[in-house]
Amino acid sequence: MKRKVDFLVIGTGIAGLSYALKVARYGKVCVLSKTDVLETTTRYAQGGIAAVTHQPDSYEKHINDTLSCGDSLCDEKIVRMVVTEASKQIDELVGWGIDFDKNALGEYDLAREGGHSEKRILHHKDNTGYEIQRALIAEVYKHPNIEVLEHCFAIDIVTQHHLGRLVKRNMPDIECFGAYALHLKSNKIETILAKITLIATGGCGNAYYTTTNPHLATGDGIAMVHRAKGIIENMEFVQFHPTSLYNPFESPSFLITEAMRGHGGILKTTEGKEFMHKYDKRGSLAPRDIVARAIDNEMKISGADYVYLDCRHLDADDLKNHFPNIYKKCLELDIDITKQMIPVVPAAHYVCGGIKVNENGLSSINYLYAIGEVSCTGLHGANRLASNSLLEAVVFADRAAKDGVNKIKTSKHIENIPDWNDEGTTHPEEMILITQNRKEMQQIMTNYVGIVRSDLRLKRALDRLEIIWRETEDLYKKTTLSLDLCQLRNMINVSYLIIKMAMARKESRGLHYTLDYPQKKL
Repeated sequence: MKRKVDFLVIGTGIAGLSYALKVARYGKVCVLSKTDVLETTTRYAQGGIAAVTHQPDSYEKHINDTLSCGDSLCDEKIVRMVVTEASKQIDELVGWGIDFDKNALGEYDLAREGGHSEKRILHHKDNTGYEIQRALIAEVYKHPNIEVLEHCFAIDIVTQHHLGRLVKRNMPDIECFGAYALHLKSNKIETILAKITLIATGGCGNAYYTTTNPHLATGDGIAMVHRAKGIIENMEFVQFHPTSLYNPFESPSFLITEAMRGHGGILKTTEGKEFMHKYDKRGSLAPRDIVARAIDNEMKISGADYVYLDCRHLDADDLKNHFPNIYKKCLELDIDITKQMIPVVPAAHYVCGGIKVNENGLSSINYLYAIGEVSCTGLHGANRLASNSLLEAVVFADRAAKDGVNKIKTSKHIENIPDWNDEGTTHPEEMILITQNRKEMQQIMTNYVGIVRSDLRLKRALDRLEIIWRETEDLYKKTTLSLDLCQLRNMINVSYLIIKMAMARKESRGLHYTLDYPQKKL
């Protein structure tokens, strides 16, 4: 079963959908969503999108904040490009119907988050991502050139491997011809041939036991490109959001946006004492890597399972107006944030590494683009500045669309791609084999490859993970495909990359903090 399109888009968050809308004027577009089109990581973004809109803010301030947060590992050329191209992309988002909050004067009601020297975060209450997702979906479904396939999982991208040609890792002439897709409701595997393929599958937070990411964030795009011999980099830089709601029985963890600290919330120990001033002069508004490590250290000192975010001193009506969803969520747990402190704990949130791309989002594999969290553009360096990710997604969607429209002129469908070979496999094994390996993998990553690492922990993680990898590969080879098995395989793949790249970095930098190479005081 084969399908031919001009543009194949894998992923339906802000990156994938904004790209689809831009290229749909130039050809037929097929968009794949492994769940329903609304369920994406974008949907759960609370804070907003960073952009310079007016003085006293400036491009240079935003650029310097990004470079400082990235711990000298950002590509300054990329940082300048993204920051200066922001305003045009914001205007386009507004044109698509996205409603950013405004004040009484009709100006954007800008928020401030950790690491930012000015208020520059455009937002919609405390559910900006949902508002963006809503508007983009409405535009996509109106476009006659865009077809959305829900509950359709991309197994692997199609390259020369599938034509029987020898491909060596990092060869400059690897080409992408589309992808194999598993229709989850019918269990049929379809070959989708495309002149241009875009991966926008988001991150890999579910490699860890506690994460703010939805269950769909399993590193699929990164794993697919790694298997296809594409270049992956900087996977050691996994960002832990400092403040997820402490609720051990909930998965994913509910995010308490950084904007609450920007609004005046203060981090305190379980004894009610402020502590961030001991770690950074910016206090509760220090960059996320510093805040997460500080919380982790305070929890280890005290033996507590969480710390508090105190907003009791803020105006109650203003707090409820700015953060209605957080207020409602906490009330469900009998926590009134206007009168009680919020228990919070760090959780895996964002990976700064991923598929290496150039300034146009093109990967090391020709005709294959990657944008959004799945990519490594050089913008974030060793630590992402809050609310830069949505901005990165729309800027690179625009650049990838323009580059892809030109590149499609030299691309063509490859007709002799074989169908997926599922012969010789049996029905899936007991589900317990998959779920148990998933739990073990998550515990390994959480305990040994988390906020604070060491050479010993990383070696132990690699040894334990290899056992799980062998068992899972054996299952994959002999059983029919299932979503759970494929996702487990992908998470093991990205976990391996995180560990290996962490072992290779012989320093503490940004989000990679190791006891064997201490450079920052904690």
